[in-house]
Amino acid sequence: MKSFVVAGALATGALAQSGAWQQCGGIGYSGSTSCVSGYGCVYLNDYYSQCQPGAATSTTLKTSTTTRTTSTAPSTSTTSTASGKLKWLGVDESCAEFGSGIYPGTWGKDFTFPSNSALQTLMSQGYNIFRVPFAMERMTPNTLTSAISTAYLANYTATIDYITNAGGWAVLDPHNYGRYYGNIITDTAGFQTFWQNLASKFASNSKVIFDTNNEYHDMDQTLVLNLNQAAINGIRAAGATSQYIFAEGNSYSGAWTWNVTNTNLAQLTDPQNKIIYEMHQYLDSDGSGTSATCVSSDIGVQRIVGATNWLRQNGKIGVLGEFAGGANSVCQTAITGLLDHLKANSDVWTGALWWAGGPWWADYIYSFEPPSGTGYTYYNSLLTTYAP
Repeated sequence: MKSFVVAGALATGALAQSGAWQQCGGIGYSGSTSCVSGYGCVYLNDYYSQCQPGAATSTTLKTSTTTRTTSTAPSTSTTSTASGKLKWLGVDESCAEFGSGIYPGTWGKDFTFPSNSALQTLMSQGYNIFRVPFAMERMTPNTLTSAISTAYLANYTATIDYITNAGGWAVLDPHNYGRYYGNIITDTAGFQTFWQNLASKFASNSKVIFDTNNEYHDMDQTLVLNLNQAAINGIRAAGATSQYIFAEGNSYSGAWTWNVTNTNLAQLTDPQNKIIYEMHQYLDSDGSGTSATCVSSDIGVQRIVGATNWLRQNGKIGVLGEFAGGANSVCQTAITGLLDHLKANSDVWTGALWWAGGPWWADYIYSFEPPSGTGYTYYNSLLTTYAP
């Protein structure tokens, strides 16, 4: 998900003109319908228009349900050959990347690792995939091509092995937003080396999945393409040839903007043909995942249908690497609709992971940490009905 600092900035941006990449129209939206200089308001679907760089302002859907845009909406009609069953359902286990900016930091104070007992509880209930974020600055201190930290890797690997030894899938997630020590990664060769060094440690574990990087944002789109390709090249060069690779996109890897923002990622190549496009989607007004209020009861489907069409039209496969909603009936209906849509289109969607589990989330609005996390107590009985 977006960092809390970034999300907070986005949430206040609708008071005047909407800022870069913010919402500027749609049913139920009450903010500004104009964008800051250099950005235009672009229609994406009935519930969401977005300020995009250099775009001409299009006629956006108004906040009234009776005033419609003159633009053509993405079709919700798709031809599916789905089996009606997801391959994966799981949880993002967020904690080893905590303590942003404090490197290397102290285990138990600035960051920690997932709880094995919580993982076992979730696996016993049918969850079979866990995305485990880490900080690149802790994994490879100082430079992208530095040696991997022995201690951090050992503790991280213990979690990965616990998951995969129990039959689950473990996603290695450098949770860095396309940055390293706060700076946008532009050294594609160094990024390839980073991935070759790390992937070599897991090359023999076929239940490991490599996530290129979490939520690239506000970056040159060609650079995002090149970083993803460099990661794929590095992983395969390490001898990790049996594993899937999750490729993320720009604009926080949002599903709701994928078909207009990340179209060039269809060019990615993999000699093993195991690329899966990882998208994220939250259901609050700005899509930041910082509010327990969902826009509407059908916003889940509205925000991913364009991505579904993109996947099918381009012959690609996707996974919803992060999603969540507040503990209320409107969000529950929206989450149900979203998951039903993924199942109905399981020829192009492989699964979904809830954000987030982890022992330090306390009373976080989406916490999926057993036994008492807010999201877990409200949504567990629903989500388990979608387990593979």
